Amino acid sequence: MRGLVIKSTGSSYIVRLDDGTSVECHIKGNFRIRGIRTTNPVAVGDYVEVESQKSKVESSEAGFWITEVEPRRNYIIRRSTNLSKESHILAANIDQVALIVTVNHPVTSTTFIDRFLATCEAYRVRALLIFNKIDLLSDTEQEQLAELRSLYESIGYETFEMSAVSLQPSEILPLLAGKTTLLSGNSGVGKSTLLNALFGKEITRTGKISDAHDKGMHTTTFSEMYELDVRRDDVRCTKGWIIDTPGIKGFGSVDMSKEEVSHYFREIFRISRDCRFGNCTHTNEPGCAVIEAVEHGEIAMSRYESYLSLLGDCDEAKYR
Repeated sequence: MRGLVIKSTGSSYIVRLDDGTSVECHIKGNFRIRGIRTTNPVAVGDYVEVESQKSKVESSEAGFWITEVEPRRNYIIRRSTNLSKESHILAANIDQVALIVTVNHPVTSTTFIDRFLATCEAYRVRALLIFNKIDLLSDTEQEQLAELRSLYESIGYETFEMSAVSLQPSEILPLLAGKTTLLSGNSGVGKSTLLNALFGKEITRTGKISDAHDKGMHTTTFSEMYELDVRRDDVRCTKGWIIDTPGIKGFGSVDMSKEEVSHYFREIFRISRDCRFGNCTHTNEPGCAVIEAVEHGEIAMSRYESYLSLLGDCDEAKYR
């Protein structure tokens, strides 16, 4: 039987079979995807083969086991923690990523944004930047928002702004129609509120921001895929899927060599063609066009610092 993995619970998976039914499935302890070693060998968004077997615990019950994962069209992967060599697949077979970020309450760092965007570039996944909670911003923060949108749009990314608590679905549904979208971001940026607004009902819990640290607290525990087929008087959306993921604090890169990192920063890659040396790392080489562009403001310092941060990830000694 063939099916689509729509939820991971840590110890098992919920699979939507081709006939429309959903079953809970397990995998054997030594199950691994060839060539990819991750904490989760099966990910939400995977198409899998499922077999029914008699349960070893209750011989009268049928158990379902995932026996094979179909080749993935793409996936988004990150290092599990900053001090670990292990990696974790956020989702597979996606059309785009909607990265939810906030200027404040809580603050999403540009380093986090840039690391996420670089990973999307590496795996050739379209990325949308959605700035949420604009209703909570001061005048100064509104100016900061405008600067950030201008920065990322100048690089070539699509940016949007919204307030999920007062969102009109017609504002964002056209971006999601007919696509499989991975929804991601730091804890507390409003992913759950956005989902509830889109579906017009509470499908996932929302959490409060910590008053002490102005940080988000996890409400989504496991990744889950929701079928988007919204029909209301004010809007209709062509079917699609949204994958909700737990909020993440950091984003470590995986399988990037130092020579490749600059390829995933669009403006750095473009300007690097004018560097004196073909193997320039854009750190201290003479005749480096990238360093000169940073000094002249043609490349944002925040983007260059994010680039240097990712270069540091390529040092394997960091994870030993």
